[in-house]
Amino acid sequence: MSKDKNKESNPKKELSEWQKRNQEYLKKKAEEEAALAAEKEKEKQARMEENSKMLEEAKKSSSESDEEATSPSKEPSEKAEKTQKEDTKVKKEKEKKKKEKLEKPAKPKIAPVHIWRAVSILVPSVLVLLLSIYLLTPLSTIKHIEVKGNVQTQADDIKQVSGIQDSDYTLSLLLNKEKHAEQIKSNHWIESAKIDYKFPTNFTIEVKEFEIVGYYVTGEDHYPILSSGTVESSPVNLLNLPETYLTVTFNDEQQVKDLITGLSTISEDIKSQIQKIELAPSKATADLLKITMLDTDEILVPLSELSKKLPYYSKIKPQLTEPSFIDMEAGIYSTSLADKRLEEAEEKDKQEAKEAEKKKQEEKKAEEKKQE
Repeated sequence: MSKDKNKESNPKKELSEWQKRNQEYLKKKAEEEAALAAEKEKEKQARMEENSKMLEEAKKSSSESDEEATSPSKEPSEKAEKTQKEDTKVKKEKEKKKKEKLEKPAKPKIAPVHIWRAVSILVPSVLVLLLSIYLLTPLSTIKHIEVKGNVQTQADDIKQVSGIQDSDYTLSLLLNKEKHAEQIKSNHWIESAKIDYKFPTNFTIEVKEFEIVGYYVTGEDHYPILSSGTVESSPVNLLNLPETYLTVTFNDEQQVKDLITGLSTISEDIKSQIQKIELAPSKATADLLKITMLDTDEILVPLSELSKKLPYYSKIKPQLTEPSFIDMEAGIYSTSLADKRLEEAEEKDKQEAKEAEKKKQEEKKAEEKKQE
């Protein structure tokens, strides 16, 4: 009765979900381990059977050779027996070595995945190490820089404006060569620049300079006007001037740029005939230009309409029989230069007469005021 009471008083506790899953997991794990152990045991037995077969075959081959070696000859001698014993001894040693090799367990092969993982770590590490050593040596800053294409600018000035320092790493210059090429263009003479690299440490800076379109002339000083519309701040040596060149008598920055822009659309045939360009503003046109050609023809044309009207000169020129004056301010008409000079002289005389009359009247008024 007491046992029954104890059983009733201590009923079995129900297992929780986690405990049930844990028991199932442990049971599955035990089954998997048992299956794995059984599989390994089978492989071991198979290897042992294979080794035993190889041993038996080796023994048979050795016994056959021994029997052949020990077969009685018609005239046996002591020397033959001695050599036979030595041969059997060598064969036994060979068999012993074979048995040891067979009995030694084969070394497990390394999986290719692990080899690739090791290579992927070792190779970058070695490269980083070599790069670090290279950067610490003076070899990392050796650079040979050559400048090509410069005529008006000095190579040292181009190197200086590029921002390249002697202490810069060669690798840094290689990676930032486009940036340095862009810096070179800050020189007003340079239209374009590029940096080429040649192994191991050779760099070539190749530049293209703006062309000289003409010269701004004041007194005896000649300042180059570039195809970018920039007027050089330093005059050139008169001995370095070309035989023929375009002369401009004004240096207003915007007007010069507009002039170069307009001339860029004009044919080389017309541009090559221009000798001088100067401002000649009228009451109607503030930006009127007076263009003197090499053959003494004179052209009046507004700066704002230069690219539109000046090309007509190539059509008018064949019709002219003497040095002429072509007026393109409003329309387009031409007259002989002699007639134009006569007209200008008459107009000048009239203007001087007017000014003299005006001055005379002012003097007369001044005398009248004094008398009063």
